Amino acid sequence: MRPAPHILVVNGIKVRQPVFVLAAPQSGADLLGRALKRSPGFHVTMGRSAVAHVVYAFARRPSIAGRGMGATRVLRDAMAEAWQIVPGACRECSQSCREAGGVTGAGPCVASNTVARFGDASPDLLYSASVLLQAFPDARFVQLIRDGRDVVADMLADPASLAWFKPVMLSDETEFPNPFLGLNSGEHSDRWKAMPTAGKCALRWRSAVRLSATLHHELPREQLLTLRYEDLVSSPADAAEGLSTFLGTRVSKVALYGRSVPKAGAWRTRLRGEDAELVGKVAREELLRLGYVSAS
Repeated sequence: MRPAPHILVVNGIKVRQPVFVLAAPQSGADLLGRALKRSPGFHVTMGRSAVAHVVYAFARRPSIAGRGMGATRVLRDAMAEAWQIVPGACRECSQSCREAGGVTGAGPCVASNTVARFGDASPDLLYSASVLLQAFPDARFVQLIRDGRDVVADMLADPASLAWFKPVMLSDETEFPNPFLGLNSGEHSDRWKAMPTAGKCALRWRSAVRLSATLHHELPREQLLTLRYEDLVSSPADAAEGLSTFLGTRVSKVALYGRSVPKAGAWRTRLRGEDAELVGKVAREELLRLGYVSAS
């Protein structure tokens, strides 16, 4: 039985059916977050430090997230802090969040009297999905799936993504299984450290989409919508319409147009041959299950 819903009030507004964007790295969470952020009545944050600190603590040490109501309260409090609409708050936001909100000065990106819905599209929120559901039982979750080969191509070009693959990230305190790094056992640590970076990226993507698949069993159907990145960039109007129907409110489709985003299949010219081969080997089962490669 679910616990009684906690009534969270932020800026004098009751938080009802908040929206959380879940995705593997480089799978379009920022693009979707931008669309939600520019939709009427939404206050969506992306990468606020209060949230990031908790999310990465849960991601790197999964046992923390399993500590009952304590973890739930910590995450709820982090979201409440991130959603505060006060002067200067946007200075703590990531550059992508500030850009999405059109922030140029010190003022907040929204006015409190226009907000009816809250949300968050921070990177790697996927690893806190179960705690988010406990913290916000009426939440709506939107997860994005993208071709792992395109994901790896973008990760290899992103210093922030590559920072997680330093050998120091595996220490004696690392917990296993570790979905964040894609490792099931500490016995594989030495192989992971010696693995080409493309392989480490593929492991992260593989683990993330496996975690995404489990959400279909954990989350009520009416609370989870799965979108493909490829549909988001090729048919933004259709994607926005489906998202609007799911959330019961209008989502901006304009924000999905005119963005310089990688197209589907760009990995063919961006990945070296040996890297593409390694990704295909590491993640073949998931690429096949999701229809990105054929069985032949």
